[in-house]
Amino acid sequence: MKVSASLLKTIMYSGTSIFLALSFMAFPKEAYEASINGLSMWWDVVFPSLLPFFIISEFLIRFGVVSFIGAFFEPVMRPLFRVPGAGGFVWAMGLASGFPAGAKLTARLRQEGKITAIEGERLVSFTNASNPLFIFGAIAVGFFHDAALGIVLATAHYGGNIIVGLAMRFYGDNSQNRNEEKSHFSLSYALKLMHEERLKDKRPFGKMMGDAVHSSIQTLLMIGGFIILFSVLHRILEVVHISSILSFGIFIILSFAQLPPELSTGLLSGLFEITLGSQMISNTNSALLLQQAVVVSFILAFNGFSVQAQVASIIAETDIRFKPFFLARCFHGFTASLLTFILFDFLYHEPAFSGDHLPVLSTTAGIERFFVLHYHWLLQWGSVITLTALALWCISFLYRLPAAKK
Repeated sequence: MKVSASLLKTIMYSGTSIFLALSFMAFPKEAYEASINGLSMWWDVVFPSLLPFFIISEFLIRFGVVSFIGAFFEPVMRPLFRVPGAGGFVWAMGLASGFPAGAKLTARLRQEGKITAIEGERLVSFTNASNPLFIFGAIAVGFFHDAALGIVLATAHYGGNIIVGLAMRFYGDNSQNRNEEKSHFSLSYALKLMHEERLKDKRPFGKMMGDAVHSSIQTLLMIGGFIILFSVLHRILEVVHISSILSFGIFIILSFAQLPPELSTGLLSGLFEITLGSQMISNTNSALLLQQAVVVSFILAFNGFSVQAQVASIIAETDIRFKPFFLARCFHGFTASLLTFILFDFLYHEPAFSGDHLPVLSTTAGIERFFVLHYHWLLQWGSVITLTALALWCISFLYRLPAAKK
């Protein structure tokens, strides 16, 4: 009997689902604890940090500001990355808010017809990045107690994204690009585009605002589900000792790269979930700080299967394919690691204090201090923001039900 590829996929998907279901029943305590950890991260950090950016981006698109920005950045984005000028808006918002905002906005531009599928595949490959708050606040300060390390990680991460974007410009056929807009910026032309875009949307402002909030929260609920799922999946793989088998393969790879094999467990965890993997790497005392930074840079750039699943779910609503994004993540991982290795001695300045109780705020200045303070503020008030937003969303949802039934 000849087995088709489609049948093999069916067997693989169903087998994986059965395995997970049986594992959840066999290890309910471990699954529950892992789900709580994933929920806590989403509740305290992810939701409150992404919600404002998602809502604002909806308004910027509907009011035509993205078209204005696109006309401004067209002479830059088109020659460098072979994407429309609106990609500059996606790049900036993705950097400021973190993943998967780049994928969310790229999908919106594709749905609006502002980019082609090929341009969307190029754009999503280098605009889905970690935000500075996470790099400086969670990883550099929270895990390594060293804000100076954030400069190295951020430079390698965003520099690697630029290199990926430049490499992806050679991806795809020129014939699949949309018609190029004006090659130079004209204020009158940009204002005209913005005005025409705003007039296309006939909805009242209140309706537009409500739709923006509903769309943003629905996306964030989906993101939370993926975070919890992959947190539980990673824990189950540890319990059934599959992680040990996978770690052995990574152990061999790290040995060839002349990196401490003790980092293999943290690297494997980071392939699933960035936060957990980075924390485990920071606790590996047998590795030098440079070696730890190289591996963490790879984890940040790879995004983890959890973020990649979120991106796959978001772009599935369009004709943008996931495979180019995945290959770009692998390339970004190796590029960011290499940049960390090259730039570490130039950018890293060892702090005057060391140890787990490093007074990071007193020894941190400038942009590092800004991101650290904001991250700590987010940890303190993030849960309140999430609870308030979800409560208002539920009230709004119940209010809209009678209107929807008419």
